[in-house]
Amino acid sequence: MSRTKLKKFEQLKLMKHVIQPSREELLSDNFHLKGRWRTQFNNDNPIIVELGCGKGEYTVSLAEMNPDFNYIGIDIKGSRIYSGADIVAQKNMNNVLFIRTQVEYLLSLFSANEVHEIWITFPDPQIKFNRRKKRLTHLSMLEKYKTILKRNGVVNLKTDSLFLHGYTLGLLETGSFRIIKSMHDIYNNYHNDNRLNIKTYYENRFLNNNQPITYLAFSFID
Repeated sequence: MSRTKLKKFEQLKLMKHVIQPSREELLSDNFHLKGRWRTQFNNDNPIIVELGCGKGEYTVSLAEMNPDFNYIGIDIKGSRIYSGADIVAQKNMNNVLFIRTQVEYLLSLFSANEVHEIWITFPDPQIKFNRRKKRLTHLSMLEKYKTILKRNGVVNLKTDSLFLHGYTLGLLETGSFRIIKSMHDIYNNYHNDNRLNIKTYYENRFLNNNQPITYLAFSFID
């Protein structure tokens, strides 16, 4: 491991807006902030979560657009999270937190009905069949989202993968879901949602390669 990464990991430990729960804490379902995130934010504003947040670009931009919401970015890569966490520290933002852990632990991080909205931005589509359970829109993950989301809470999927968009759309059409919006090329179709215009480093690379960016928003039917 490079010295730069090691330095970032040490700095993450000192950042109050970066939470790094232990695996043991999550497996024992004894995470101290589960159901109590308002104590960390010091308010009761709605919580919006980004899964696989990478460098935190989307999380930070959303938080700047909507200061009356609390944002939590989740990713296992500490060196990536550091980028967003450093911006939050420099700008002294108080509505953004990052959690360094695997997204599979969602039910250990949040209580039922605790999250207002979920964003999934440019996840690995896990195209190979034997990796299907790793997809962030696999049915097993959708069940977790349903548990932690408030009633009528929305899941947003923004991706460059037509495969993942189509796969997810197919799942939604066969289950108890309500499709709110489906777009196969957001930058060549009219929309009035400024949140969709946020462009990350990797998204700009996709656009430069003429890859269409798709969007899917859905909720769960009780």
